[in-house]
Amino acid sequence: MQKSETKSRAGLSAEGSPVAEMKAAMGGFLSEFNAFQEDIKTRFKEQESRLTMLDRKSSAATRPALSRSAEADVPHRKAFGAYLRSGDDDALRGMEMEEKALSTAVAADGGYLVDPQTAERITSVLRGASSIRSVANVVSVEATSYDVLVDHTDMGSGWASETANLTETTTPQIDRVVIPLHELSALPKASQRLLDDSAFDVEGWLAGRIADKFARSEGAAFISGDGVDKPTGFLDYTPVANDSWSWGSLGYVATGAAGDFATSDPADAIVDLVYALGAQYRANATFVMNSKTAGAVRKMKDADGRFLWSDGIAAGEPARLMGYPVLIAEDMPDIAADATAIAFGDFRAGYTVAERPDLRILRDPFSAKPHVLFYATKRIGGDVSDFAAIKLLRFATS
Repeated sequence: MQKSETKSRAGLSAEGSPVAEMKAAMGGFLSEFNAFQEDIKTRFKEQESRLTMLDRKSSAATRPALSRSAEADVPHRKAFGAYLRSGDDDALRGMEMEEKALSTAVAADGGYLVDPQTAERITSVLRGASSIRSVANVVSVEATSYDVLVDHTDMGSGWASETANLTETTTPQIDRVVIPLHELSALPKASQRLLDDSAFDVEGWLAGRIADKFARSEGAAFISGDGVDKPTGFLDYTPVANDSWSWGSLGYVATGAAGDFATSDPADAIVDLVYALGAQYRANATFVMNSKTAGAVRKMKDADGRFLWSDGIAAGEPARLMGYPVLIAEDMPDIAADATAIAFGDFRAGYTVAERPDLRILRDPFSAKPHVLFYATKRIGGDVSDFAAIKLLRFATS
């Protein structure tokens, strides 16, 4: 009897006691908590994966076209190459582009924008060309014109004592320079047999021809363009003697001889030209002249017999005249009577080039059989944005 009772109590303590029930409950709670924790971790990983994918899509959407990897450009380059060779535009029509500028297919008007690599090659050539573009202020716009606001007057000021009444001072005047964009075009052609040759680099050839034509057309317009369907060149404005210069014209310094430098102390005209420009512009100033004028100027010496001209020491460095860089622009006029053959100024402040970043190509296999024409167009404008930043040397007596 006693043994049976003892066993009964032992069984109660092992199975039905409060301690056993608590252990069972705690075990169930821990099991459920672990399952809950694993579920939270899984959800966090899924959320992190979604955010990573969203971030990649956002980065791809905002990435500039020219910054894409070479692998990403391969499909578009192949499609564009097929269009140039055979006129096959199916791939271009169906291709999804990341960026509008320089890469979006524009079939509505029968043409397509060039691929980023070809566009960058053309732009690089234009930057390196001996043109005002290389020293001017160049801006990209998406409109039909570009406005430059210029403050060319000075604000009045005065001294005041502690108790005296303040007097009203003059207010600066703001001028708006509107630079309209014009269409610049090139029309290179190639035979269909040459285009069919797979070894022929059609994109490289096209980029070179377009860049060469654009560089020559731009160079002439930025210097002497009349503003009619082309940029306005800085020499299109009426030159006036620097002593009577006013806004809206370019001031000049005379050499003292018609069609030549003065017989005595010819280098003085160069010195006078440098110091006719305001001090705030001289630090970034550049001489602009053609090769014939440069040939005459580089022979000049100062009073101590030292040449005013010095060639660039490093490769690619421009020659210098009186310590200032020289840009050789063949579209500048030759030395002649009353010619303004040399310009000196801060062209970054004085001349603005505005352009749209897109370049279109229209393939025409019909107008010049058996050749294929490639009609390339872009929109560009240019004008003087600060008339005080550029001075001219006029080969005249006064």
